Amino acid sequence: MKTPPKTNAARILDREGVHYELRTYEVDENDLSAPHVAEAIGMPPEQVFKTLVARGDREGILMASIPANTELDLKGLAAASGNRKVELVPVKEVLGLTGYIRGGVSPVGTKKPYPFYLDETAELWDVISVSAGVRGCQMLLAPADLMRITGAKICAIAG
Repeated sequence: MKTPPKTNAARILDREGVHYELRTYEVDENDLSAPHVAEAIGMPPEQVFKTLVARGDREGILMASIPANTELDLKGLAAASGNRKVELVPVKEVLGLTGYIRGGVSPVGTKKPYPFYLDETAELWDVISVSAGVRGCQMLLAPADLMRITGAKICAIAG
């Protein structure tokens, strides 16, 4: 197993004194799906959270993390974020907005701080996994620590 890269997200967790583990996996360019990542790091998909970038009609850019085996409930996210309507941003805009590429979007360490919404099922786990900011590396940390670092709002946004 190769040494995990020290990503910007990991440096932020270090600076904040957050206990976490980096877990690397072999990237399959043909399958960047979150369920594949969950399998690759040996965790159930319910415990591995994918981070999506969306745009609300009132509040602008926001981010949401949901379990790997679910879809984002756009109506739920709109309600939680004070928008009438929310849609995912096109993949080509993700890097410019966040500094991260598709398959490596972390809720920690984005170019600009965006409102962050975490699905309520995160609180069912002692530890969840989110991207460390690069493809092939996940951060395992306590949901409460992720919420503290990102200012996350917990809500029902997974369908």
